[in-house]
Amino acid sequence: MDARLAARRLLVNGIVQGVGFRPFVYQLALRHGLKGEVANTSEGVLIDIEGAPERLDAFEAELVSRTPPLARITEVRATEREPRGAAGFRIVESRRGASMETLIPPDVAVCEDCLAELFDPRDRRFRYPFINCTNCGPRYTIIEDIPYDRPKTSMRDFAMCPACRAEYEHPADRRFHAQPNACPACGPRLALHNAAGDPVAAADPVAAAAALLREGAILAVKGLGGFHLAVDAFDPEAVARLRARKRREEKPLAVMSPDLAAVRTYAFVTEEEARLLSAPERPIVLLRKRPAGPLAAGVAPRNRWVGVLLPYTPLHHLLLAEGFPALVMTSGNLSEEPIAAGNEEALARLSGIADAFLLHDRGIVRRCDDSVVRRVAGKTRVVRRARGYVPRPVFLARRLPPLLAVGAELKNTVCLVKGDRAFLSPHIGDLENLATYEAFCETIAHLERILDIRPEILACDLHPDYLSTRWAEEQRGLLLRRVQHHHAHVAACMAEHGLTGPVIGIACDGTGYGPDGTVWGGEVLAADAARFERLAHFACVPMPGGAAAIREPWRMAVSHLQAAYGSGFSRLDLPVLSETGEERVRVAAAMAAGGVNAPLTSSLGRLFDAVAAILGLRRRVAFEGQAAMELEMEAAEGVEEAYDTEWEEGEPRRILPAPLVRAVVEDLLRGRPAAEISARFHNGLVRLFVRLCRRIREERGLARVVLSGGVFQNARLLEGLLRGLAAAGFAVYSHEQVPANDGGIALGQALVAASRN
Repeated sequence: MDARLAARRLLVNGIVQGVGFRPFVYQLALRHGLKGEVANTSEGVLIDIEGAPERLDAFEAELVSRTPPLARITEVRATEREPRGAAGFRIVESRRGASMETLIPPDVAVCEDCLAELFDPRDRRFRYPFINCTNCGPRYTIIEDIPYDRPKTSMRDFAMCPACRAEYEHPADRRFHAQPNACPACGPRLALHNAAGDPVAAADPVAAAAALLREGAILAVKGLGGFHLAVDAFDPEAVARLRARKRREEKPLAVMSPDLAAVRTYAFVTEEEARLLSAPERPIVLLRKRPAGPLAAGVAPRNRWVGVLLPYTPLHHLLLAEGFPALVMTSGNLSEEPIAAGNEEALARLSGIADAFLLHDRGIVRRCDDSVVRRVAGKTRVVRRARGYVPRPVFLARRLPPLLAVGAELKNTVCLVKGDRAFLSPHIGDLENLATYEAFCETIAHLERILDIRPEILACDLHPDYLSTRWAEEQRGLLLRRVQHHHAHVAACMAEHGLTGPVIGIACDGTGYGPDGTVWGGEVLAADAARFERLAHFACVPMPGGAAAIREPWRMAVSHLQAAYGSGFSRLDLPVLSETGEERVRVAAAMAAGGVNAPLTSSLGRLFDAVAAILGLRRRVAFEGQAAMELEMEAAEGVEEAYDTEWEEGEPRRILPAPLVRAVVEDLLRGRPAAEISARFHNGLVRLFVRLCRRIREERGLARVVLSGGVFQNARLLEGLLRGLAAAGFAVYSHEQVPANDGGIALGQALVAASRN
């Protein structure tokens, strides 16, 4: 054996399976004249390689610097070995080890190479709706276990034909070991069914489905992680029918267009937003609507923004190529239920909504809704984290014990932690019905299996009535740790940014259970990963009617007006009072004054609701956060004036909303436009929090501020605070990778639960 030969074993971890990594290693080894083998294992990709030492060094450097497009290397562990005199370089069978360390790749949009073949009449996959390669297609939603090989996916039901098998086995082919590889001769098939679930004879199911859409029909379309409900986005009657059948009164509907040129006919698109729309993740991107664009008004009523995405499956491309500039593509479910995933499930659950079903026979192992993102203050902010991003981990500043955090009630996600990696689940939904609860249980079981995590600690919210809390309390053999809602919000942002030590945490949302039995939601905390102290909060007011006050913001208007003006508030000449009716106002005021079905709340979200109702924007809401959203959109640009705010000294300080409410009312009665009042209200909150943080810095020496909670989805408030706090010399941290709302709270629960002694 050549005395100059050296040998190394490299264990590569990260997103390195299902992304063409082994053929990349194979080609790289051949280029450097090296010998050995590469295999997928549960611990990662294992490379045994030998050759001249300088060639091994060059190989190892390029291994990290020239990875395939979808690969993400997080670790390379190298050990020296004795050369074995390998005859060549080969790709060997996958191996399962003692523990799983490799990362599961997310689903990604169809690549340009596959698209070129899809629309090439000379290609054997011409118009084949399931075309894919190692650089694109389904991953997370078809995986049942790892190592990621075809028998461990829902593609195991499709035996490859000789042509596909030849591609799959040839290391130089773009489809080498592409587990979903298939063609019209051997792969999944598309079929059109009517509303009753019966097959519809169609030579081309896509063309037949497009004809139905042109006639105004509602089409259920099976995608990567579940079903969409589709209609022509330029057809007002079809959009109205979809809303009525889906029971989605006013919440905006997502729109899919074939390309950026089509999007620009109805929305403004910046360079950064165009990049997001075209990225492999293909999220829904919130874009500003053009005032007189061709979209049906019912797509996003009373909203300056519209959620837009570009096609990410071959089927989407084929459907939009039938001449549609825009299709509504909203989640295939009834409002508040999880997205439908299986064919039989969709036929049963969507039968009262869809006029036809475009089905296929490739199974969806794990349902996964579309992700939603927005550009705010020069950063991409994830609003809903799901397809394209899950199960990519959030990397933590330190290693934690195996742990499961089960999130809150609204916008539920769960989080599994292993070492320095936190895996947030896809968006599950609001845990308010059996279907969502079952999806919650399925998600936990699936993630524990594919990530090979056996939790030792279980974290949940303090609220005793959340279904997630009840589930956690029923588990046995785990250390259960309850985490306060707003501490978890702050900790989630700390975890995302790798922060340790104490911070000022501003946690503002609609509802969170406080240790004192009140409903928190407007909190200023001193917090680290293990503990928190409540330094300030909005003074509590009653919520007359309890949960009804969330659905009917006029109730919060009555409560705040009564707190600001006393019993004489009812004599104010305000539309919210006259339109609600004297008797209903009197009853709500009596409930608030007497504490009858009127829990106390410090919620800033509820204050937003009250101001929106006082200004006449929204007395009732059709979805959570609607009133606050419309108050934000109402705010005028270029207004610098701000309402003054006050607080009472104490431990904790009490921020007084009454002066803000009185300023809003007085300006409204003077005839000042609602747009100016909204702007002054937002500016007043910014000024308040900056003043408070300055005072806390003087007292505590804390100079880092963390912003978290659903209120910080408000772009105007977030941008104002980021500017104001930075100008005051603070280091400010806000959410980017995970949602500021309750969709990110499980990450914070995990960090807090692991940090307590």
